[in-house]
Parts: sequence; structure tokens; C-alpha cells
Amino acid sequence: MVAHDTVAVRKRPALSTAPAPAPRRRTRDARTPWLYLAPALLVLAALLGYPIYQLGLISLFRYTQAQVSGGEPTVFRGLGNYADVFADDRFWQVLLATVVFAAACVLSTLAVGCALAVLLTRVRAVPRLALMLAALGAWATPAVTGSTVWLFLFDPDFGPVNRVLGLGDHSWTYGRFSAFLLVLLEVVWCSFPFVMVTVYAGIRAVPSEVLEAAALDGASQWRIWRSVLAPMLRPILLVVTIQSVIWDFKVFTQIYVITNGGGIAGQNLVLNVYAYQEAFASSQYGLGAAIGVVMLLILLTVTLGYLRLLRRQGEDL
Repeated sequence: MVAHDTVAVRKRPALSTAPAPAPRRRTRDARTPWLYLAPALLVLAALLGYPIYQLGLISLFRYTQAQVSGGEPTVFRGLGNYADVFADDRFWQVLLATVVFAAACVLSTLAVGCALAVLLTRVRAVPRLALMLAALGAWATPAVTGSTVWLFLFDPDFGPVNRVLGLGDHSWTYGRFSAFLLVLLEVVWCSFPFVMVTVYAGIRAVPSEVLEAAALDGASQWRIWRSVLAPMLRPILLVVTIQSVIWDFKVFTQIYVITNGGGIAGQNLVLNVYAYQEAFASSQYGLGAAIGVVMLLILLTVTLGYLRLLRRQGEDL
């Protein structure tokens, strides 16, 4: 009896001191994605880090054509260029126009892209292929070429749109709102294919049983999208929304080509075109760089704020 009790007591410490390697395994699993992303992050840092550094550096100096040619020394201004930018009423007007225009482009692009993505799931193979090819053709068209063609379509003298609508020699680029509308249509035309293809791929990944169950319950197509597809596609919609915000907020080519550099008396200026005019047309490179830095900070703030909002709602980002 004594020997048996002694053996039992000796076995207990061995059971209580067993190692637990779980925390180390969790740390290793958390590092694995970053190891795969490291090469791409290094390339992005090399390609984007130096230009952003130079942009920020130039924004701190008085840097005009005189400094570029060596006629005058470079003068350090600190935040003086930013003070000049924020003190200019024109900057705030252009900023407001840019925000409103970008928001309209993003909402229109998402609406058209998502609607056509749903349509692709409802049509047969041949119409689906035709729509995909047409969309990819619009997506692959260079911005300068697409803007030039779009400008010809709405030309007051030779454009077919005015003839079909019976508008005579109406100039779409003369009025501020009609010019912005023309640019918005062109931006949506060349941007919706990305949204359409991405959302369509996401819809195809949704189990068909879920959609069939919603249809059997009597849900309409709009209700299926709002209550079933949209919540399941939220990570994909997050990606296309952020991409659309970045692209549409820094639109340059479409505005510059269609409105001939910003419209009559600059009525169709957006921040990108405004920065270009300050930097190159007026040779105020420091001011143009300061506007570029402000645009970068605005986009970073919007993107990070959107990601934080979704994280608070429990999304896995």
C-alpha cells in the first residue's frame, strides 16, 4: 500500500508541469502573412517612398523657375507654402468641388458596376460574354483616348449626341454643371468595369443555395442584394470603394482634356488640375507640392477612417 501511494504521488508533478507551446505557435502564425507580403512591401516602399519624400521636401521651400534655373538660391519656408494654400479662397472652392465631384463619381460607379454585376448573373453566356468584352474594352482604353472620343461624341458641331437628342449646337463644356456631368459620365464609363468584374466574381462565390432560399421566401432582387449579397460581399465592396475614392478624388486626365485645362475661368477645376496649374503653369513648384501633400493626407485620412469604421462594426479586415 505504501509503495503504491508513493508511485502515485511521484506521477502527479509530471502531469502538472507539461509545456504549453500554443503562444509561440500563435506568434509564428501571425508573422507568416507579413513574411509573404514583405517583398511587395519593399518594392512599394522603394517606388513610393522616395517620390513622397521629395514631394514633401519641395513643399517646404520657395521653389520656382528661378530656383530651377539656378538664378536664385532656394529659400526654406517651412510651412509657409501650406499657409499660402490654406489662406487662398480659391483652394477651398476647388476642394469643395473636388469632394462633391468625387463623391458623385464614386456613388455612380458603384451603382452601375454592382447593377451590371447582378445582371451578368441573370443573362445567358453569349450576352454575358458580349457585356464583359465591352466593359473590358472601356477599361483598357487609355484615359486620354477615352476622353478625346467622349469629347467628340458631345461636340456641338460634329457630335452625334446633339444630333440624336436634337440639341443643335449646344456646348456641353460651356456650363459648369454640364461640363462636370460630361466628365462624370466619362469617369463612370472607364471605371465601372473594375467594380463590375470584382463584384461579379464575389457573387459567383456565394453559395447558390443561399440565393435560392431567399428567392423561395419571396424576396425581390433588390431585397436579395440589400439583405443577402451586400453583407456577404462587404469586404469586396470595401476594396472597390476605397479604390474608387482614390481614383476619382485625383482625377486629372478627364478634366484636363474635356474641359481644356479646367473650364472657362477655372470653373471646372479639381485639386489635381489646380496643383498642376500652380506648379507648372505658374511655376510655383513649392505651392503645387504643398497641394499634393494635402491631397495625400486627405486620401489617407478617408481610407484609414473608413477602415476603422468597418473594424468597429466587426469586419475582418
